[in-house]
Amino acid sequence: MQILRLVRFFSFVLLMLVLTAPSFAGVSVSVTIAPPVLPAYEQPPCPGDGYIWTPGYWAYGPDGYYWVPGTWATPPTVGLLWTPGYWGWHEGVYVWNAGYWGPHVGFYGGVNYGFGYVGTGYAGGYWRGRNFFYNRTVNNVRITNVHIYNRTVINNVTVNRVSYNGGHGGISARPTREQERWTRERHYEPTGMQTRHEHAAGRDRAFLASENHGRPAIAATARPGEFHDREGGAARSGDAHDRRVENHPGSRHENSSRDIGRPVARQEAHGHPVAQPAHDSRRPENRGGSQPSAYHPESARPQKNTPHQEAHSGRGHDQRPH
Repeated sequence: MQILRLVRFFSFVLLMLVLTAPSFAGVSVSVTIAPPVLPAYEQPPCPGDGYIWTPGYWAYGPDGYYWVPGTWATPPTVGLLWTPGYWGWHEGVYVWNAGYWGPHVGFYGGVNYGFGYVGTGYAGGYWRGRNFFYNRTVNNVRITNVHIYNRTVINNVTVNRVSYNGGHGGISARPTREQERWTRERHYEPTGMQTRHEHAAGRDRAFLASENHGRPAIAATARPGEFHDREGGAARSGDAHDRRVENHPGSRHENSSRDIGRPVARQEAHGHPVAQPAHDSRRPENRGGSQPSAYHPESARPQKNTPHQEAHSGRGHDQRPH
């Protein structure tokens, strides 16, 4: 048994040495066995302004597939969005295409990860200047010092939790011309905290699919690496949706202005400081010439502060650009 594990380990190391492409640029590993279905879980509350949801996924190690919990993470700098990684069938193997940060949300295999990642694009929020606006319909946002709006995400297809593109039983989505164009933009690899988060999950046998049978005890965390925090989400039975959004593959969000909720003006939490992420103040280089963006409802405007609201104090993203 020990010899078999050593053989599997050295085979895995050899495979990783052969694959020379950068992790954020695409391929990181390929295997012949399809990944398990996505577990159903609830999203932990957003810990603070500027955190963006990065959904959980099945990674592969020497002992097989293991779950990397979804988590709230901060981008390398203001204005970037997360494109989730995905498994895709290619020439007889399942290839992992790693996630990355960039000005736009690119192709992620049509996989419905939920919480705004409905198979294409991102319906969970957007940047306006140096502020991120959260769609509270699909995000668990309880804090009060962030920009929020409410907009329903419509689902109209059969429910399933397939976690890969192509191959037998896989999702048949293909990138659009726009998504293909966005591949030529500058992309940023996962942050150090995200990388350590994945590595820590890979060292814990409880996250192995062979141990948890596709239902990890901790399926999501409030911040990277916080596997024992009480706010973490456990996998559960039932369809892949939480109390805020259904994770049906092929879901889409409508662009009709009648469904757009007006953003709520930012408020400060009285007597309750909220964690603020530390971002690099430099703006990302944008080779394609387009501005960092996601969904931008033109008709949505922040509401004016009422007598019961305080003006924003200038923390977090509201630092002056250089």
